[in-house]
Amino acid sequence: MKLKKFIISLFFISLLFSCKEEKKQTIVKDVIVSREVEDINLSSGTLQRIDSFPSKFIKPRNVDVLLPNNYTENKKYAVLYMHDGQMLFDATKTWNKQEWKVDEIVSILLEDKKIRDIIVVAIWNIPETRHSDYFPQKAFELLSKKVQDSIFNEANNNLQVTGLNADNYLKFIVQELKPYVDKQFSALTDYQNTFIAGSSMGGLISMYAVCEYPEIFAAAVCISTHWPGIIPSDNNPVPATFFSYMEANLPSPKTHKFYFDYGTETLDQYYPQYLDVVDKIFFEKGYTEKNYMNLEFEGADHSEESWNRRFDIPLIFLLKRDLDESK
Repeated sequence: MKLKKFIISLFFISLLFSCKEEKKQTIVKDVIVSREVEDINLSSGTLQRIDSFPSKFIKPRNVDVLLPNNYTENKKYAVLYMHDGQMLFDATKTWNKQEWKVDEIVSILLEDKKIRDIIVVAIWNIPETRHSDYFPQKAFELLSKKVQDSIFNEANNNLQVTGLNADNYLKFIVQELKPYVDKQFSALTDYQNTFIAGSSMGGLISMYAVCEYPEIFAAAVCISTHWPGIIPSDNNPVPATFFSYMEANLPSPKTHKFYFDYGTETLDQYYPQYLDVVDKIFFEKGYTEKNYMNLEFEGADHSEESWNRRFDIPLIFLLKRDLDESK
């Protein structure tokens, strides 16, 4: 009898442990794990990668997190979210053999004590959905149904492939990615220390992110902002919708900053015509040179090589150290 009770007890103990183990395995499957990337040529810092970051809003994609030299959990870091993440660090891995040189620029500015400590979160794009992910959705909805249909039917843009998805893309960043970064890394989590940046369509979605989530992002860096929204053409109705959207949704200049710029060559040649209207919108909203920049770079084209030559300017604009911090 005692032997029988002993065997029964062993059975329930083994069952209990097997249930606990099964639960543990289930939890592990739900944990998002980052790994150090060793095949990227960095001049400074270390790179953590989350492969195919899971999302209920968008197609999973890689996310890289650049940690500066001497990163430590004993201090807190501002966070810069950047689009087109696969183009930021290593030209040997990019489709056009160009890069933003973000690691190099951040390292130099930190060493020279020109900016505060920062982590860069690089969100990869998915080429076939990039246009849909980055096109400001509520601005598009200001267009008439006829114009919307004509844009969707354009054979040379990707909007018709997946439809507009910018609102979901921002939900991914705000509801899924940022909470992960805030928990896993030594990040300053308040909006005053959270920024977003991109170029071309990435400039548009950065502007849109701050307007949609002013409580999350303090500033946007919008480099070579693609105001046409689609392939440039005469009588394009799209830019006016972006401007109408900004007039209605720009956050207070007392709490936010915006950086824009443009070149004058290749695709950038279509951007200078919008300088005055963009300036007018921001100045009428009360923005000044302290919280708004819109710069021209004569001779600059639409490429990572051009953007890396001036990326230090918006970083200093956003993250300039106070005098007492520079000592």
